[in-house]
Amino acid sequence: MTDDEAKAHVRAVTVASGTSFYWAMRLLPAARREAMFAIYAFCREVDDIADDAGPPDDKRRRLDLWRDEIDAIYAGGPAGLTARALVEPTRRYGLRREDFLAVIDGMKMDLGEGLKAPQFDELELYCHRVAGAVGLLSIRAFGDGGPHAQAFALALGTALQLTNILRDMVEDAERDRLYLPRELLDEAGIEVAAPREVLRHAAIPEVCAALARIAKQKFDEAQSALADCDRRALRPGVVMMMHYRRLLAALERRGWTRLEVPVRLSKPEKLLIALRHGVFA
Repeated sequence: MTDDEAKAHVRAVTVASGTSFYWAMRLLPAARREAMFAIYAFCREVDDIADDAGPPDDKRRRLDLWRDEIDAIYAGGPAGLTARALVEPTRRYGLRREDFLAVIDGMKMDLGEGLKAPQFDELELYCHRVAGAVGLLSIRAFGDGGPHAQAFALALGTALQLTNILRDMVEDAERDRLYLPRELLDEAGIEVAAPREVLRHAAIPEVCAALARIAKQKFDEAQSALADCDRRALRPGVVMMMHYRRLLAALERRGWTRLEVPVRLSKPEKLLIALRHGVFA
């Protein structure tokens, strides 16, 4: 069964977002690309709920409604456009309920007080939920859901999320969020707790450099796992890996003393990565 209205909706959400993932999605055959549009729109919608300015209890209620929609997807009768767009990909590619629910649980970790200098175990759980679980959904849509592909998705998801944390520290601090792990802050002698004060501390470059090293280790783990995967099927994931490795390198070149200076890849850079690691790989 086709749902043209739902498909048009998730495609529009993806295009309008300006996401870097769009370049990678374009590499996929039509049906798999439509699946990725639906997965992305789901992630976008639950993330927007978590970032909304509304009261935490209202956001929890809205996220719980999405849990109900996930149940309805597997029963074949969800109400919302994005959930409707997920019905066919879920059936065709075996998308797992637990991965959708993990993403929702990750968004709940940002509610209320949210994460402020979490212990590394909690940060790893957060990365698994908001990025690793997305990767586990994505690889099935790409065409390789095997154990090595799962290892690739989980390592890459953590690497991407840690890179995002390093890129978005100032923006997160403005929302009173701080994702830098407590262990690294303690090692650097940073005892203040307020996110903006942490970012002004003289030792913050030491913390950022240490987290960047962990991110690079995760990129290396993903690269190693890729050797035993269907690399052609996972080309969109490879494009994202190369995109974010270059972004992390750009952050390191900017340095960790001018955190307010934005770092982005240009459209030509993104296109070159897509061509080199996707089209001609």
